[in-house]
Amino acid sequence: MQEQRTKYIFITGGVLSSLGKGITAASIGTLLKASGFRVGVLKLDPYINVDPGTMSPLEHGEVFVTKDGAETDLDLGHYERFLDTSLTRANNFTTGQIYKSVIEKERKGEYLGKTIQVVPHIVNEIKERIKLAGEGKDILIVELGGTTGDIEGLPFLETFRQMKHELGRENVMNVHVTLLPYIKVAGELKTKPTQHSVQELRRIGIAPHMLILRAEQPVPVELKRKIAYACDVDETSVIEAIDAPTIYQVPLDFLAQNALEPIAHQLKLGELSPRMEEWNSLVKRILAPSDEVTIAFVGKYLDLKESYKSLTEALIHAGAHLDSRVKIRWVDSEQLEEEGSEKLLGDLQGILVAGGFGRRGVEGKIEAIRYAREQKIPFLGICLGMQLSMIEYARHVLGYDDADSMEFDEQTKHPIVYLIDEFIDASGARQVRTTTSPLGGTMRLGEYRCDVKPDTNLEKAYESSVIYERHRHRYEANPAYREELEKAGMIVSGESQGLIEAVEVVDHPWFLGVQFHPEFTSRLQHPNPAILAFIKAAMEHRE
Repeated sequence: MQEQRTKYIFITGGVLSSLGKGITAASIGTLLKASGFRVGVLKLDPYINVDPGTMSPLEHGEVFVTKDGAETDLDLGHYERFLDTSLTRANNFTTGQIYKSVIEKERKGEYLGKTIQVVPHIVNEIKERIKLAGEGKDILIVELGGTTGDIEGLPFLETFRQMKHELGRENVMNVHVTLLPYIKVAGELKTKPTQHSVQELRRIGIAPHMLILRAEQPVPVELKRKIAYACDVDETSVIEAIDAPTIYQVPLDFLAQNALEPIAHQLKLGELSPRMEEWNSLVKRILAPSDEVTIAFVGKYLDLKESYKSLTEALIHAGAHLDSRVKIRWVDSEQLEEEGSEKLLGDLQGILVAGGFGRRGVEGKIEAIRYAREQKIPFLGICLGMQLSMIEYARHVLGYDDADSMEFDEQTKHPIVYLIDEFIDASGARQVRTTTSPLGGTMRLGEYRCDVKPDTNLEKAYESSVIYERHRHRYEANPAYREELEKAGMIVSGESQGLIEAVEVVDHPWFLGVQFHPEFTSRLQHPNPAILAFIKAAMEHRE
């Protein structure tokens, strides 16, 4: 019996970026998975960076970390949160990685002296990686970053064009996401940007089978018909994607428009009946919860909320399961240094201190932690947030006024947080790291085991003595201070091969600092236990 061949859905975008190609890919994937298919998702990034690990959050938003330690595009976070799955480095690659791989092969003589060209060598490398990501899947959804016509994206589009011929038309579908702008003065939705975008795609050799129209308001039937005729697409394959009150509403909106019908027809999938009852119930709780709670989100990248995308989504997941709206009050840590905690944090039910790199805003975060500890307000510190909670405790309880992290002061007499020389990485291999390594080369990245101490907030949240969570950091908590801290009331509730993974304050209603990033494993259907417990504690504190 011949093995079932993987089918591919290629998603491209036109007119401008940030249209929601990632949400489109995740939504289609959610519906197909709910229909019983094994669905994979792949993000292609045309930029020449090897990965986004060294890029500023202001440049590219959040860096999402996979379980195997890859620093990837934030869209992988959407894929994991929607599809309730864990992805790997095989689910995201960049132009930089492709060229790096091809050049390394050429240097080793693997091309037998041939002249290396975009076609076939670069295209074939892309093709191999796409097929690798599709192994073991019924359907692989492939999202291309950027917009149609970008010079960086042309090799990827050529790959899509060739794969249609290699795999057969019934195994490939092209979905194009495009903008339908509303011109307020004219009072009209304009179709020309969509028409021009599709023309550019067709000029490259790709004819879309489905159009996803991003619009601010519903698209009239006659306008859909006009677009279908102008772009040579079936009317049933013109789907509107209007601004939704929550991104988790999008799969339901697609389902209401029978978006699966043209997909099933093109890929010969038969009749599809996705089971979306639980999803629908959770979305209703997001939109109309019976309760609400307000927490402080203390950070320093507040100009671009995308920097904390996974964390803000994780709060939504927790709220949905507790039938409560989690209202976030954004608190700039630098502003906190100037104006004080009482003014900015005084009327809140919980305080969350997020991660980050660099000295800027650190003292404001420490002040927020001190306030949460002394005023008995539920507190969750993530990554740097945990490290600063230890520094705050050392300063104000142990009396070490100059306690600090070596990240900020290499000469501190009390390095509560320091840089270790070696550690065991996510694969179990020993890694040596130094302060002079290139950016991104010294991090502890990916999923690690954490052994949990009984009868702690951490153990009660996860209901397990062993958990696995993801990391992205360079500096570690210094175990030399562990005994002093524990004697003074700050206990270590989680550790990994001798490294401190979680701390708690004994004389406090709910205080938890974690070295890992719990937000990376939160899903709409399965919220992260630590974040869920934090929101629950905040609700109880309000009462």
